[in-house]
Amino acid sequence: MTSGDESEVRDSGGSVARAQTPPAPAAPPPPGPAVAGDGNGTLADSASGPAGSGGRPARARRPRIVYVFAVLAVGWLLLGGVGGSYQGKLGEVQKNDNAAYLPNSAESTKVDTASRQFRSVRTIPGFVVYDRQGGLTAQDKAKITADVRSFAGIHGVDAGQLGPPQFARNGAVAAVAVPLVAQDGGREVKGDELVDVEKAVVAAARDGAPAGLAVHPAGPGGLLVAFIEAFSGLDGLLLLAAGLVVVGILLLVYRSPVLWFFPLFSAVLALGVSALIIYPLAKNNVLTLNGQGQGILSVLVIGAGTDYALLLVSRYREELHAYPSRIQAMIVAWRGAAPAITASAVTVILGLLCLSLGELNSTRSLGPVAAIGIACTALIMLIFLPVFLVIAGRWIFWPRIPRVDHQADLAGHGLWARFAGGLVRRARWAWIVTTVVLLACSSLIVTLKVDGLSTTDSLTGRPEAIVGQEIFDANFSQGQGAPAVIITNTVAAADVIAAVRKVDGVATAPGSVCVEVDYAKLAARLASGGRPAARGSDGCAPKSVQVAPVDGRIAIDAAIVHRYDTAEAYNTITAIRRVVREVPGANALVGGQSAINLDTQNASRHDRNLIIPIVLVVILLVLGVLLRALLAPVLLIATVVLSFAATLGVSAVVFNHVFGFANADPGFPLFAFIFLVALGIDYNIFLMTRVREETLIHGTRSGIVRGLAVTGGVITSAGIVLAGTFAVLGVLPLVFLAQVGFSVAFGVLLDTVLVRSVLVPALSHDLGPKIWWPSKLS
Repeated sequence: MTSGDESEVRDSGGSVARAQTPPAPAAPPPPGPAVAGDGNGTLADSASGPAGSGGRPARARRPRIVYVFAVLAVGWLLLGGVGGSYQGKLGEVQKNDNAAYLPNSAESTKVDTASRQFRSVRTIPGFVVYDRQGGLTAQDKAKITADVRSFAGIHGVDAGQLGPPQFARNGAVAAVAVPLVAQDGGREVKGDELVDVEKAVVAAARDGAPAGLAVHPAGPGGLLVAFIEAFSGLDGLLLLAAGLVVVGILLLVYRSPVLWFFPLFSAVLALGVSALIIYPLAKNNVLTLNGQGQGILSVLVIGAGTDYALLLVSRYREELHAYPSRIQAMIVAWRGAAPAITASAVTVILGLLCLSLGELNSTRSLGPVAAIGIACTALIMLIFLPVFLVIAGRWIFWPRIPRVDHQADLAGHGLWARFAGGLVRRARWAWIVTTVVLLACSSLIVTLKVDGLSTTDSLTGRPEAIVGQEIFDANFSQGQGAPAVIITNTVAAADVIAAVRKVDGVATAPGSVCVEVDYAKLAARLASGGRPAARGSDGCAPKSVQVAPVDGRIAIDAAIVHRYDTAEAYNTITAIRRVVREVPGANALVGGQSAINLDTQNASRHDRNLIIPIVLVVILLVLGVLLRALLAPVLLIATVVLSFAATLGVSAVVFNHVFGFANADPGFPLFAFIFLVALGIDYNIFLMTRVREETLIHGTRSGIVRGLAVTGGVITSAGIVLAGTFAVLGVLPLVFLAQVGFSVAFGVLLDTVLVRSVLVPALSHDLGPKIWWPSKLS
C-alpha cells in the first residue's frame, strides 16, 4: 500500500502509522491568520482544502458525529458527577449476612422463613466475655451480674433471651449471652444498626469495670459485626489505594506529569455512573450488593477503565504524529481503537453475566453489578474521554508532545520489534518451554485448599471479636447460642427429638433438644410477677412457654457441641438432616446458623462447577466470531485455561506457606476464573485482532511478528495497571478479597508477560496459516 513515497501500516488499535522518506519542504502558507493551531489552540480543523476568500485555506466541515459526541460527553460528565454522591451511599444497601446470599430454594432459607411464623423477633446470638488474669474477684462478679440488667435496657438487644452469667471452671472467665435483634416483625435490621447495638453493649460492659477486667465481644453476633466493620470505609480505602497505584504506573508509562489525570478522572466518572444505576437496583432488591461486590466493582472499573484508556491514548498519540488537527487525529484513533475496546468489553460483560446462572444471590448479583461497571466504563472511555482529550490539547503529553512528523513504522523498530524477531527465530522451543513451565506450576493446584473459611479465619487481622471468641471457645461449650433449628410436623415432634438426640455432635445435656421457647410468653410471665416455670425431666421448658404449633408444624432447637462455623458443625448438620428424613411423617427441614453456612458453601461449589464451563463456551463463541476462525479461538482458550491453572497452583503455595491462610472459600476459584479468563482473554484479543489485520497484508507469520511488535508496549502497560489495581485488594482485612487480589494480579502479569508475549505468538508462528482454520486465511 503506497501513496507517493509513503507507506501505511496499522498500529495496535488498527490505526495508520506512516513510515516515509523525509518530505520535501512545504510551501510557505498564504498570508492571513491560521485557522488551526499546533494543538494548543481551538478545535478548528487544519485539513487543507480549496482556498477561500482572502486567500485563506477553507475551513473543513466537521463531521456531525463530533457534535453528537460533545453533547453525549457533557451528559456523561453530569451523570458521573451526580453518581459520585451515590458511590458513598452504596454501603447503605449492602447485605453482608450469609442468609441474604442464599436462594429461596435452600433448605436453611426455608427454615429461616418458616421460623418467623413461630416468633416475630429473630435474633443473632452473641456473648460478652469477661477475663481477668489470676481469677475473677467478687467485685468483678458483682459488675457482671449488674451488666445483665444494663444490657436489657439497650435498644436492639432481645431482653427476653438474656441469660444469667456463666462462669468458667478456672474462675478467670465469665460470659453473658446477649442476643442482637436481627429482624423485628417485618423490619430487617441493617448492618450499621447491628454495629451500633454491639458497640453499645461492649461500652456498657466496660463502663465502670474494675481495673484489670478485660471485656470482649464474641459469638456469631460479635463476629458478624466485626465482619461488617471490616467493610466500613472499604470503598474509600480502595479508591485511594487504587488511585495511587494507577497514578504511579501511568507516570512511568506516559512519562508525563499531566496525562495520568485524564484516564483516572474518566474511570472515577465511570464508577459514579455505575453507582447511580446500581444503588436503586440494590435498594429495591433487584440485585444483592455485598461488601465484596462493591470492592470488586471499584477495582474492576478503575483497572479496566485505565486499560481501555491506555489503548485509546496510545492510538491518539500516534495519530497526532500524522494529523495536524486534533479532531481528525482522534477520529482516526477512535475508529481504530473502538473495535478492540468494544470487543474486550463485550467479552468481559458476557463472561460476568454468566454469574447470573449461580444459586448464591451474591454470585448471581455480582455478575450484573460488575457488568454494569464494565459497560459504563467502556462508554465513558469511548465517548467522554475522546472529547476530554481533544479539548485539553496536545500539551497534556508534555514533555513528549507529539508533532506532525509522520513517525516511523512501529513494527520495524523498538524493543518489542527486536523481541518479536528473536522470539520467532526460536518459536518452537519458546512455546514448548513456556508450556512446560506453566504445566509445572499447574501441578501445584492439588495443594489448594477450598474447604471454606470459618468466620475467625476470614479476617486477616485480630479484631476484638476474634480474641473474645478464642477465650470463649477455650472455656465454654463452643456450640452455645447457635443451635440447629428443625421445622417438623407436630405429630412427629417427639420422634424427631428422640432421633436427633442420638446424633454425634449434638449436645447430650438435659434440655439440649427441645421445642423452642417463646420468649415473648416468658417475658410476659416474668413481667406479671410470675416465677419461671420449672423445667421437666428432659430439661425442656414447659409447654406454657413453648412456641405454639402453626399449621400443624413446630420448631425445635438442637444444641450442637461444635462452633457454628466449623467443619464439625457442618458434619453434624448433615447427619441431623439424614436422620430426620428417616422419621415417618416428619417432613422435617433443618436450618440455623451452621446450616446457613453449609448451604452457602454447597451453593458456591455448585456455582463453580456450573459457571466455569459455560463461560469458556461463551468466550470461545465470541472469539470465533471475532477472529472468524475455529482453531485460533480453541488455542487461545487453552492457553488462558493453562495460565489460570498455573495461577491457582502458585497461589496455593503462597496462601499456604507465605501468607499462612487457613483455607479458601469454595467460591474463590470461580471468582479468580471469571476475572482472569474474562480479563486475560482481552490481551489475546488485542494481540490477535491486530495479527489478523497484519495477516491480510503481510501473511500469517509476518503478521504475528508485526502484531506483537506493535501491541507489546501498550498491552504490557495495561496488564501492569490491571495487576496493580487488583493487588490493592490485599490491603483489606479480608482473606477472600486478599486471595482474589493476589491471584488476579499474579495471573494477569503471567498472562500478559508470558502467555500473550511468548506462548501465543510462538505457537501461532509455529503453526503458521493453519491457525486461521477453517477460514480462507488458512
